Amino acid sequence: MQEKPTKRKFFGLERNVFFTGLTSFFTDTSTKMVYSVMPLFLMSIGASKTTISLIEGVAESTASLIKALSGYWSDKIGKNKPFMLIGYGITALVTPLYSLVRIPVQVLFYRFFERIGKGLRAAPRDSLISGSVTQKDAGKNFGFHKAMDNSGAIVGPLCAFLILSLFPQKYSYIFLIATIPALLGVLSIAVFIKEAKAVKNDAKIVSLKRLPKEFYFFLCIVFLFTMGNSADALLLVKTTETGVNKAYIPFLYMIFNVVSVLFAIPIGKLSDKIGRERLIIAGFLIYALTYFMFGRFNSISIFIGLFAMYGLYSALVDGSQRAMISDIVSKDLRGTGYGIYHAVLGITLLPASLIAGLLYDKVSSGAPFFFGSVMALAAAGAMTVFAVLRKKSI
Repeated sequence: MQEKPTKRKFFGLERNVFFTGLTSFFTDTSTKMVYSVMPLFLMSIGASKTTISLIEGVAESTASLIKALSGYWSDKIGKNKPFMLIGYGITALVTPLYSLVRIPVQVLFYRFFERIGKGLRAAPRDSLISGSVTQKDAGKNFGFHKAMDNSGAIVGPLCAFLILSLFPQKYSYIFLIATIPALLGVLSIAVFIKEAKAVKNDAKIVSLKRLPKEFYFFLCIVFLFTMGNSADALLLVKTTETGVNKAYIPFLYMIFNVVSVLFAIPIGKLSDKIGRERLIIAGFLIYALTYFMFGRFNSISIFIGLFAMYGLYSALVDGSQRAMISDIVSKDLRGTGYGIYHAVLGITLLPASLIAGLLYDKVSSGAPFFFGSVMALAAAGAMTVFAVLRKKSI
């Protein structure tokens, strides 16, 4: 018999929402400790900008199909927790292995397996949050998850900054210490999270035809935007070209996450009141301006402000997009819907990263950011059309 989620509240939140957020906090502390120094580490072992972009793109895209399949499987069996436990567990196991890396291709190998872990957990995690709350509170709860996720992304780079300040170039220390919060995240799932799959889909086949047309239109917009949204690694690479001390790169990346945390919950609540579309459009426009400025300038003082703007974009878009899917897709297909959504993000990152890396190496350091700015403007226009059509259909 399916276990019902407990009604006990933690800081005014459902148990699953709170502890899923705590898991993401620990895991993002770990992954962002690694991610904030990975471009520096790769360059220290001879990787080019194109190589750095390709490693991120290949790792995300080759594992992205797992995201769709895990969502489908979770809908079929009516469970989310097993996928989360295995997915977060893989990340914890892979993290210390980065300390053994000697050539860039090894990073690709480990990143591939770590992303499989993310692929397994992402859609079931979002489905679990959605199944644990009411639709009218979806924005607030996804905003909380985003805030916890990015709180870890503040602590992680700060830890990396402190370690690099004390032990310059000792990247292996960061990789080993990052294993500790990753393991705490797995423990949080195992002990505190309860199964909350709202509906078990007894059909032999979960038909994609049952997903509404507006969901696919929304995915087209996500694809369009993501084509210009390559890995954040290039932002960190561009920042190193200002001449700033490399130990401060994780600290600058932390600014982005601080702003995202501060605004994530208020924006989530606002999306519940005024709708997701306006906030997503605003986020795309802020992204377009931010990327244009990254391409136009090469000043650390300007980049500090741009990382803050980038955080505001993240707070506006990420949680609102996931809450939008909760609005569009029926409960028994949400795992599948979130899986396809995350798969589109992952698959698109490969061509996006390849284009950005080649533009950086072959054209100029500003070219990939100008390209991203144009794609974001196009996505904002498409999202405006989506909002108008959806309003007419309601």
